[in-house]
Amino acid sequence: MSESVLEQVVVDFWGKKFDVLVSTTIVESGIDISNANTLIVERGDNFGLSQLHQLRGRVGRGRERGYSYFLYPPEKPLTETAHERLATIAQHTEMGAGMYVAMKDLEIRGAGNLLGGEQSGHIAGVGFDLYVRMVGEAVADYRASVDGSVEEEPPLEVKIELPVDAHVPHDYAPGERLRLQAYRAIASANTEADITAVREELTDRYGKLPEPVENLLLVAGLRMLARACGVAEIVLQGPNIRFAPVELRESQQLRLKRLHPRTVIKPTAHQILVPRPTTGKIGGKPVVGRELLAWTGEFLTTILGS
Repeated sequence: MSESVLEQVVVDFWGKKFDVLVSTTIVESGIDISNANTLIVERGDNFGLSQLHQLRGRVGRGRERGYSYFLYPPEKPLTETAHERLATIAQHTEMGAGMYVAMKDLEIRGAGNLLGGEQSGHIAGVGFDLYVRMVGEAVADYRASVDGSVEEEPPLEVKIELPVDAHVPHDYAPGERLRLQAYRAIASANTEADITAVREELTDRYGKLPEPVENLLLVAGLRMLARACGVAEIVLQGPNIRFAPVELRESQQLRLKRLHPRTVIKPTAHQILVPRPTTGKIGGKPVVGRELLAWTGEFLTTILGS
């Protein structure tokens, strides 16, 4: 079609001489028709993320609510990349979502040598957003050393090694990239509100949380509690659970000896070894899973939380 014919078609559509415009992806090139409110894209799995975002922006430009439908053949399985593109477009429909879409596009396609393997190592394992945050922290540390200013201390890193089945199953979040994204979201949660938001997001994306994912969120909550108590390690050590570093006041030592009389206190190493709880005093089995997490949280609150 010649330039004049193309222009006439668009003008006629804008003037409501016909209700349906069938075209190629040429419409993504900035066409602004305010009365267009519905977009249907055939084989949306073949388009890049930036193309999908631009195409979606052709509708809903007036007062009418816009609707975008990206179709793909049901008989053919989606590739992991195509699924991630469509999922990103579906999840981010609010105003200002373009920045997140752009960062996700960089994460999927790569960012060239500036953030590629030749320059700074592979970032696929941690994701573009986490990599940018790490680079930002490194730059902030360097600026603080140059300016002589005091840098704010990062949150205490807490290591928890307990016999708990806590992971994101393969059949719950298919694809390594999606599971890594879930792990990153859980690891970055620093408040109860963050954990609630992660739980709602995972439920919305993948369905009801299985027990291992619930355990993972409980571990995140336990990590926050340990950080508030100043404990950096909660590790299973033989028949005991080691808490470190711990500095007990006299009142805390008395309470600990009363509630857990077989506890070993190592003041020079700033550690305490608490006997692992069992299901019974005689012949009981060691407690594992959620019961052990609940016991550990109660121990931190009762002994070290005051």
